[in-house]
Amino acid sequence: MSRRVRRKVARKGKDKVVLQSYPEIDDEGTSSDQKSVVDWTRLPDDTVIQLFSCLNYRDRASLSSICRTWRALGISPCLWQSLDLRAHKCDVTSAASLASRCSNLQKLRFRGAESADAIISLQARGLHDISGDYCRKITDATLSVIAARHEALESLQLGPDFCEKISSDAIKAIAICCPKLRKLRLSGIRDIEGVAINALAKNCPNLTDIGFIDCLNMDEIALGNVVSVQFLSVAGTTNMKWNLVSQHWNKLPNLTGLDVSRTDIIPSCALRLLSTSQSLKVLCALNCSFLEEDASFATNNNKSKLLLALFTDIFKGLASLFADITKKERNVFVDWRNLKKRDKPLDEIMTWLEWILSHSLLRIAESNPQGLDNFWLSQGAALLLNLMQSSQEDVQERAATGLATFVVIDDENASIDGGRAEAVMRDGGIRLLLNLARSWREGLQSEAAKAIANLSVNAHVAKAVAEEGGINILANLARSMNRLVAEEAAGGLWNLSVGEEHKGAIAEAGGVKALVDLIFKWYSGGDGVLERAAGALANLAADDKCSMEVASVGGVHALVMLARNCKFEGVQEQAARALANLAAHGDSNSNNAAVGQEAGALEALVQLTRSPHEGVRQEAAGALWNLSFDDRNREAIAAAGGVEALVALAHSCSNASPGLQERAAGALWGLSVSEANSIAIGREGGVAPLIALARSECEDVHETAAGALWNLAFNPGNAFRIVEEGGVPALVHLCSSSASKMARFMAALALAYMFDGRMDEFAMIGSSSESSSKSVNLDGARRMALKHIEAFVLTFSDPQTFAAAAASSVPAALTNVTESTRIQEAGHLRCSGAEIGRFVAMLRNPSSILKACAAFALLQFTIPGGRHAMHHVTLLQNAGAPRVLRSAAAAATAPLEAKIFARIVLRNLEHHQTEFQSKE
Repeated sequence: MSRRVRRKVARKGKDKVVLQSYPEIDDEGTSSDQKSVVDWTRLPDDTVIQLFSCLNYRDRASLSSICRTWRALGISPCLWQSLDLRAHKCDVTSAASLASRCSNLQKLRFRGAESADAIISLQARGLHDISGDYCRKITDATLSVIAARHEALESLQLGPDFCEKISSDAIKAIAICCPKLRKLRLSGIRDIEGVAINALAKNCPNLTDIGFIDCLNMDEIALGNVVSVQFLSVAGTTNMKWNLVSQHWNKLPNLTGLDVSRTDIIPSCALRLLSTSQSLKVLCALNCSFLEEDASFATNNNKSKLLLALFTDIFKGLASLFADITKKERNVFVDWRNLKKRDKPLDEIMTWLEWILSHSLLRIAESNPQGLDNFWLSQGAALLLNLMQSSQEDVQERAATGLATFVVIDDENASIDGGRAEAVMRDGGIRLLLNLARSWREGLQSEAAKAIANLSVNAHVAKAVAEEGGINILANLARSMNRLVAEEAAGGLWNLSVGEEHKGAIAEAGGVKALVDLIFKWYSGGDGVLERAAGALANLAADDKCSMEVASVGGVHALVMLARNCKFEGVQEQAARALANLAAHGDSNSNNAAVGQEAGALEALVQLTRSPHEGVRQEAAGALWNLSFDDRNREAIAAAGGVEALVALAHSCSNASPGLQERAAGALWGLSVSEANSIAIGREGGVAPLIALARSECEDVHETAAGALWNLAFNPGNAFRIVEEGGVPALVHLCSSSASKMARFMAALALAYMFDGRMDEFAMIGSSSESSSKSVNLDGARRMALKHIEAFVLTFSDPQTFAAAAASSVPAALTNVTESTRIQEAGHLRCSGAEIGRFVAMLRNPSSILKACAAFALLQFTIPGGRHAMHHVTLLQNAGAPRVLRSAAAAATAPLEAKIFARIVLRNLEHHQTEFQSKE
């Protein structure tokens, strides 16, 4: 049968390093190819410090160990003013090892509760800015201790995920311990009580920026007491009492910007704030349903105040804040950033707007509400692209994440909105994302790679990514020591590798080795990166050349290791799919045998057919199907319990997806090529589920079930079981009604095997002792089978064409018959000597119908150009078939079809014989 490919989006060195110098063109056009020796330890200190500043703290520490000079430079205070712990696990021990370098630390970013607990061990009492994410498990106790140890704190941001275990008690502790606090942004607090907010008002006189985002309950009156606040965001917060808001917040003397996005604010409250607040300049109300539904509010003009909403022109509104700085409103962010004469109040507004816009756009993209296509296409995508160019790293990251998110329609099925994806591409987004991916900041690398990965599901975007050099960038990122960066890069390569035109480029960029190395590097605790790496390798393995490279760099061992030991179903599914594709190239390379010979591979795949997850079972069965084309693998699969497992799988998948049904039947088809396996499948109870699958409505399942039953029917005992289990009507239905010519062909051959006389003796003795006794009407079954075999053969018989062939000795007449009867896919079938011998014997059968069927089958197997035609010709010569064929072609009593088919087979034999002699 034809193989089907299935596809489913620093090291320590010595002091001296020898580098290949690049050729320089001199005046006469000559170039030098000499090697130069660079002594890195002689670089100027400033250059080394600049180099160190572009590294994360772990790489910096590793590089510092090279020599004494670099060790001293590596602890320079200027290198340790900012620290990002998100990329790596940081516990108390790791933090304590960094403490000696952190005395001047001012800015810290962390991820998760464990890192939060470790912050104290850094002993960085001078910290001004702390920002954390993945904060769901951070408790009041941890946050209170952090506040108590960092009295100089000016900015604290926790989110955007919900801080479920933090209460007003911790906020009160922050207010008391951090009197210099200027910025406080917290997400997902359940209740923010008045006592906590009043503590902030009393103890933090410099607090100008407050964000209580996605909270459940809040004391609105108390917030009206924080007179220092200039920028306030309550985006996504529920249970707000808007009448109290309009009564108290409009009196805040310094309130410049207010963000009520994603809330249920009512039009009257918004209008009152806009009309009565003396200081308010900007009200951001993105995705506020009550405002959007009120047509009169949407047309209300507040000339002195800026309203930003989904129904307003946001770029035009932002441009109105400035006096003639831009000729093109869409360039307002770029023009503002390039201003030579700075305006501090406007800078503060724009900086805050970047932050709250990036946050709200990401949240809106995540919830993906209906009816926003026009917004995203007209300005949402452009806003995200502008925000990606912000000088604020967290804004850049959120904007990139927003781009990765807003294009996704169905995450489960990896489907994206083509219009949105192409809008990003049209606005120059691909180049911007690739530039971000080149950044030395790992947070930006990760989010940019994620956006590139999602956008690349669209074929046009994938082409643009490749043309802009994105494949090389992603291949390099896949080598990152940061798991999150490597994971997103592998996801990008996974989606790009769907396109046949990108596979070679990925291999040339070193992507294959990078992906295999990822499996070994993150084998423990990296389910996401492992799934993406295995998925990309599965796609690449579908290409013959790439599959050989996968094998050459250790991919077989890596994938088998995943299939054997990983417990995550996504990884198991992609590893099995990759092994299936590696084994799908058959004669063109040796990967099929290599997979089978890898220790534990077949046992692992057999075990995966018992997985509770359908996708895993499907890919494992597909891999066993492809592997069964190798003779040694076929027997080894059976020895590993494959027969029992696959029969059980076939029994269980009557209501499963067509893909699983096809592969379950296909694997049994492959195993049943061996007569011993065929007998074992029959005895194990494999006949009944294959008959059930033959009744499927799916054409592909028809083919594999018919192929398996054809192989099984070669054995008289199995043939009788097929009759006992009601298989004749099922095969007759396939033979007459399937849309697949191959399914009809193999069903006819199975019926021919069953009623060529060899089963009769077995039927007289009775079924085997382990079979249940059933009443079987063999004569009726025989008549039904022969009738439909004849009808099948006649569907390929055009009376005029056959009459012309019978009356003429001109080769063209037989050629016309050959072309009209050819079943293209039948050229992929490979028969054994015993099977060919059986068809030759069938030419002598008293039944004229079986004679015609046998001649028709031999015609299909010997047509020039067929994959195994020469193999079949050799078997026919060895079986003395020419004499039998000549006799059949000349028999006076034989049907016309049998005569013509026999003549064509003889001509095919002569053709191959001539071709063979010419090669010699």
